[in-house]
Amino acid sequence: MKTPVAMKIRSMISIRNKWAREAFAELLSTFIMMLFGLGSVAQVVLGKKEFGQYLSINLSFGFGVTMGIHVAGGVSGAHMNCAVSLTNCILGRLPWKKLPMYMLAQIFGAFLAAAVVFCLYYEALHTYCEGNFTVTGPLETASIFATYPQPYLSIGGGFLDQVVGTGALLLCILAINDKKNSPALNGTQAVVVGLLVTVIGMSMGMNSGYAINPARDLGPRIFTAIAGWGIEVFRAGNYWCWVPIVAPLVGSLTGALLYQLLVGLHHPPSEEVTKVYEMEAGTSETATCEYM
Repeated sequence: MKTPVAMKIRSMISIRNKWAREAFAELLSTFIMMLFGLGSVAQVVLGKKEFGQYLSINLSFGFGVTMGIHVAGGVSGAHMNCAVSLTNCILGRLPWKKLPMYMLAQIFGAFLAAAVVFCLYYEALHTYCEGNFTVTGPLETASIFATYPQPYLSIGGGFLDQVVGTGALLLCILAINDKKNSPALNGTQAVVVGLLVTVIGMSMGMNSGYAINPARDLGPRIFTAIAGWGIEVFRAGNYWCWVPIVAPLVGSLTGALLYQLLVGLHHPPSEEVTKVYEMEAGTSETATCEYM
């Protein structure tokens, strides 16, 4: 039972504004996802693969997504991804006026996670590269925080890479939550989405690190520009920096469109809709649809 003092303190610090609660939830969930993800990359790179392999990066990002969903799923939906938020707006599940707030919260959450990982591994960074923070070369460390293309990858190939990866992400997320199809069991959605992110990394991560999320890439990239890597983080890879921002947005809409055109729009009507349609004309009751 709560004491009067505890109740008074809670009433003083609790946030009543719904927008503010959702913004903080998105920020925190994105922070958690990126803290685990970037931390795993730092261990693999700075530990010279003695403290993890590529698989550990995939698993860390996947479980980071799972934890992020548990942190904020009941408050903001735990999008943690600008592309996911945009798609939810297109589908009518998120008001357009909230989109800028969601995106800014996600980018700032990723920025803060990069800052924390930088502080956590600051001494290891200096030991690894003797304080010379570079974007290219054998001792580059910028890729710990943001994504960069492989030398063989063209801008066009990288754009396609991000469109396909993000398209697969959104298509499968819609399927996982589609109650008229074969959704994940109640209570398992967070784990299943985490496994989805893991398998995308394991199958489509070689070309450019599978950003599939503008916030995941932009927030840490801005941080590295400030923290010592400089403006080169935006110039590297033939100005690669815009691809992980634009391509995931295109990919998310493509994946959502494919799912809706090929599956989502063809479900039979729910029992509730059917009953209403069968009612006699002149009734005041109206049909409801649960497709979206």
